[in-house]
Amino acid sequence: MTFNPSNAITVKQVLENGAQLYRETRTHAPGPEGALPITAEMLLTQPSGNLFGLSQNAGMGWEPARLLDPEFLILSTHGGMRAQDGTPIALGFHTGHWEVGLLVAEAARELRGRHCVPFAGACTDPCDGRTQGTDGMLDSLPYRNDAAMVLRRLMRSLPTRKGVLGVATCDKGLPAMMMALASSGALPSVLIPGGVTLLPENGEDAGKVQSIGARYAQGQITLEYAADIGCRTCATPGGGCQFLGTAATSQVVAEALGLSLPHAALSPSGQPIWLDAATRSARAILRMAQLGIGTSAVLTDAAVRNAMVLHAAFGGSANLLLHVPAIAHAAGLGRPTAADWAAINREVPRLVDALPNGPNNFATVQVFLAGGVPEVMLHLRRAGLLDCRVRTVTGETLDENLNWWEQSERRRALKGRLRALDNVDAGDVILSPDRARERGLTATICFPAGNLAPEGCVIKSTAIDPSLIDEKNIYRHTGPARVFITEAAAIDAIKHSSVSQGDVIVLICGGPAGAGMQEIYQITAALKNLPYCKHVAVLTDARFSGVSTGACIGHISPEALSGGTIGRVHDGDTIEIVIDRSALHGTVNLVGEGTERFSAKEGAARLAARPQREDLAPHPALPDDTRLWAALVQASGGVWGGCVYDADAIIAQLAGGAVSHETPSIDPERQPG
Repeated sequence: MTFNPSNAITVKQVLENGAQLYRETRTHAPGPEGALPITAEMLLTQPSGNLFGLSQNAGMGWEPARLLDPEFLILSTHGGMRAQDGTPIALGFHTGHWEVGLLVAEAARELRGRHCVPFAGACTDPCDGRTQGTDGMLDSLPYRNDAAMVLRRLMRSLPTRKGVLGVATCDKGLPAMMMALASSGALPSVLIPGGVTLLPENGEDAGKVQSIGARYAQGQITLEYAADIGCRTCATPGGGCQFLGTAATSQVVAEALGLSLPHAALSPSGQPIWLDAATRSARAILRMAQLGIGTSAVLTDAAVRNAMVLHAAFGGSANLLLHVPAIAHAAGLGRPTAADWAAINREVPRLVDALPNGPNNFATVQVFLAGGVPEVMLHLRRAGLLDCRVRTVTGETLDENLNWWEQSERRRALKGRLRALDNVDAGDVILSPDRARERGLTATICFPAGNLAPEGCVIKSTAIDPSLIDEKNIYRHTGPARVFITEAAAIDAIKHSSVSQGDVIVLICGGPAGAGMQEIYQITAALKNLPYCKHVAVLTDARFSGVSTGACIGHISPEALSGGTIGRVHDGDTIEIVIDRSALHGTVNLVGEGTERFSAKEGAARLAARPQREDLAPHPALPDDTRLWAALVQASGGVWGGCVYDADAIIAQLAGGAVSHETPSIDPERQPG
């Protein structure tokens, strides 16, 4: 970074800014007018914190006569600072949380207008798109647990709360918010999804634009095109990305759990219909309080299963395999297993045609106009795939909500709006099971196994290029391994055409212990735009963005640094991948060394006889915070357990080992840092 010398800041400007400031400084103020509405009984029986809280509320300007109104907490992931006209004073980390403060304000106004005292707090969140390919990605998934802890602590730090509204939008903040709300127990809570950004009138979506560096390196686009298209891709200043990635899928899951109002997910950020959801959510939490309905009455095993069903029907991001178990764990429910996910994906048809799954790749806002979650639920209810007896934050059952939606003016009008704006038939976006079958929509998530993934792995099978699928709906790929220890080395090879058609990229040391289970969309986005991209497969113990496409297999377990066989693969090894997209079965096996070919069973024996690669190592910039997170989640069920903190399991393991409590001595020669 360079600064203009003519604008250099002097020492005097740093130390002084005008003598008038000193003359205006005061030590006393008159304080608020009025009196606290307290009674003798309150003084005798209430904890001092409750009483001092009233003093602070008056000090912040709340009318003293209304200090005893019921208190509700609004938590959000808001980031940045906007002027009243919306112009930026300080930017947020991403558009997803840039506007959610408007939702907080709308909900707060409604609560205040109904004689409640709203409180607002925030724990902002990072952007996976911003940290792709950087050291910031090493904090991405670990952040989710930290944020959930902070949000829960904020909830408990207002002990007089009668309920909590959560406002969140994107990849980690929204799962963290759901984990926090899930712990509310007998108190009501409602999740307000932060919505989605609109498509640019002329340009690329936020998923495709993340490959401009790789496309420029391959000579596919000009510098001028990259600069122009990159400027316009986030067409509106707020909302999550336009594709059905982790952010949008998390919004779908929140509504499917019953934690959000019907047709709240995927709403267009900044528009009146988006703000209206906050107003009605405030009413919903008051109704829950009036009816005595707590979060535990909404979040049940049946609700979790419904969320998994909707995930399958939408073809959602594989990252929710990490987040749904974590939400269930926070609610004190059983965590769904890989076998549970596999069974649901075999049973539930995919009904939504959205980016990046196709075939027509409609944007998330178009899915919203087509009817969003409740429209998909109508199809699933007819098929008998939902438990519609579950209670939701409306205070009614899911069945009653869907009866309303089916006859609503909202449903009819928005479908007409989609036709008028984009000339799109809602029935082409959200399809009936029969129509989906005719269009070739297939289930999304498959869990292969094999000698390179003895504890399993994940592939979004719909992301495989259809031209590579045979008449039996099976994908087969056999090719030489190209092994990379770091994402930077892999992306460099792709940009410089060092990856060839038919290769299998094996990126290891990307799991929890290696790189915080980093997301490697930078690689999959770059591959997507190579002329021969569909003929390159990827294996990794890291994870993928929900917008990733191609034959990409992640979550390989055990990870390389935990002794996984994936850490024994060498350049030139022959790897065979078979994915049955109908049966949702698959295998990932070592089947050759050099020119020699052998069976998967023989491959397992050879892998067992090999030592781990000598170059295995955590990412050189892996923070201690992430190392600690990796150790804690490993003790709590690992990746397949949702990367949670299971306090009982962790404490038991600590109690069973020798834990040193020695304080390190201070070295006067040691420098900070």
